[in-house]
Amino acid sequence: MSMLGTKWTVHGDGKTIRPGHVVAPGERLAWPLTIGVGMQHVVAMFGATFLVPILTGMPPATTLFFSGIGTLLFLVITRGRVPSYLGSSFAFIAPVMASQQQFGVPGALGGVVLAGVVLALIGAIVQRFGAEWINRLMPPIVTGAIVALIGLNLAPAAKNNFNAAPVTALVTLVTIIVVSVLFRGILGRLSILVGVVVGYLVAMIRGEVNYDKMDAAAWIGLPQFQLPEFHLGVLGLFVPVVLVLVAENIGHVKSVAAMTGQNLDGVSGRALLADGAATVLAGMGGGSGTTTYAENIGVMAATKVYSTAAYWVAGGFAILLSFSPKFGELIATVPPGVLGGAATMLYGMIGILGVKIWVQNKVNFSSPINLTTAAVSLIIGIADYTWTVGELQFTGIALGSAAALVIYHGMKAVAKARDTAAEPEAETTGLPPAAKAAMNAAAKRQAKKRR
Repeated sequence: MSMLGTKWTVHGDGKTIRPGHVVAPGERLAWPLTIGVGMQHVVAMFGATFLVPILTGMPPATTLFFSGIGTLLFLVITRGRVPSYLGSSFAFIAPVMASQQQFGVPGALGGVVLAGVVLALIGAIVQRFGAEWINRLMPPIVTGAIVALIGLNLAPAAKNNFNAAPVTALVTLVTIIVVSVLFRGILGRLSILVGVVVGYLVAMIRGEVNYDKMDAAAWIGLPQFQLPEFHLGVLGLFVPVVLVLVAENIGHVKSVAAMTGQNLDGVSGRALLADGAATVLAGMGGGSGTTTYAENIGVMAATKVYSTAAYWVAGGFAILLSFSPKFGELIATVPPGVLGGAATMLYGMIGILGVKIWVQNKVNFSSPINLTTAAVSLIIGIADYTWTVGELQFTGIALGSAAALVIYHGMKAVAKARDTAAEPEAETTGLPPAAKAAMNAAAKRQAKKRR
C-alpha cells in the first residue's frame, strides 16, 4: 500500500466475496461495485450528519463539504489503514447551541476549532506514547457518565422542537421506532433517516414546510463558508467534547480491528490526529465538528467490504453534492416538528450510549466511587448547572464532565490512602471462580480493617 493508502489489490475476482472472507482495507472490488458501496456510505451517514447542522442552525451544504474533505484527510493521515467516514459529531450539538447564544455562530466555530486542536494534540501524544494513559484518565465509569450527560443535557431542546408541532413530531418518532425493528439490514440501520423522510412528508401535508429559500437558491455554487472567532468563554463548553471524541475514535478503531482481524493499535494515534485535523478544518470554514461514524460500521458489517477505496468514493461524492446550494437549502427546510421527533430519539440514544459503556465494561455500582461519580455528574449535566468566573461561563456539560473526573480520581486517591475501597470497580459476574473468590476475599479483608 502506498503512503496515501491508495494502491488497492483486487479482492478475488472483484465481483464476489467468498463465505467467511472480507474485503480488507487495502483491497477493493471492481470499480462499479466499489462506487456502489461508497454511495451506500453516503446514504448511511446522511441522516445523522445533516441533523447536526439543522439542529444547530449551521449551513448543511457546508457541513457536507467538510465531512467529505475530512474523510479524505482521515484516509491520507491513517495511510488507508482505517476505513471510516467522518460525519457530524452529536457531541458538538449542546456546546455549539450554548456558545451561539453568547458569541454567535463565529464564536461557536472558534470552539469547534479549539476542540479539534486539542484532539489532534492528544492524537500526537497517543501516537508517541500509546493510549494506556487515556484508559487510566477516563475509565469506563467516567467515559460513560460524560457521554450520558451530554445526551441528556439536550432533553429540553428536543422538547421545544417536539412541542412546536406535536403531531408531526409523534409521527416521526413512531416511524423511527417501528422501522428500527420492522426491517433488517441497511434499512433498519437507517431508521432515523426513514423517520425524518416520513415526518417531512407529513409536515408537507400539514403545511409546515417553507420553500422560499430553496426556490431562490442556485443549482450550482459554493457552500457558505464562514470564519471563526475565538473567545475564552467557549473553552469550558468544548473541552469535554474532546473526551467523548477520544472515546468514540478509539472505539471505532477497535471495532474495525475486530471485524477485519487486523491489529490497528499502532494507528490509533493517527486516527485521533486525523479526526482533530478534520475538525479544525471544518471549524475554520463554517462546518460542524467531525467524528468517526458508527453508521458506516453498520454498512461494512452488512457488506463485508472494509475497503478504503469505497470511502474515497464516499468522500468525493459528498463534496460533489455540497456544491448545490439548492440541495443544501432543501435539507434546511426540515421543520421543527420533524427535528423534535428525531431529536427525542437521537439525544436519548446518546444518553443510553453512556449506559451501554457501563454495561459492556461491567461497571460495579456497589462501589461508592462509581456510584458517586455517576450520580453527581449526571445531575449536574441534566439540570445544566452553570458557574460564571469572570468572562468564563461553565455550563452543565463542562461542570458535569469535570465532576466525573475530579470525583472519581479524588475518591480513588482517598480510598487508596485510607485503604477503604472494599468493592471492586467491575462486577465479578462471569469471572472464573478463583478470580471471583480472590476479589471477594480482598473486599472482606478491607471491610474488616475498617471495623
